[in-house]
Amino acid sequence: MSFQSYLDNIEAKTGLTPRQFVDLAHQRGFDESTKAAPIVAWLKEDYSLGQGHAMALVHVITKGPQISQKHVDSGTAHSDPSDTLWLDGAATNPARP
Repeated sequence: MSFQSYLDNIEAKTGLTPRQFVDLAHQRGFDESTKAAPIVAWLKEDYSLGQGHAMALVHVITKGPQISQKHVDSGTAHSDPSDTLWLDGAATNPARP
């Protein structure tokens, strides 16, 4: 599953876009200096997200929408078409058909 697919699946499960999760995280005091464990605990407790999905949001919350070039068009199951993740909802993603 690509990184973007993780984010899209989180939105489908929770009804919240990745951008909304970033905003909620910042309201809770989480930012780029926050370790993964407290963010994962919050996402598991409040939204019933599993470890992998929570870690995808940890990346976005602590590092922003950029991902490593090694994941772009890598031909693997985790390949993404871009090094920038779309955070504003699957329905509005211009890269989706």
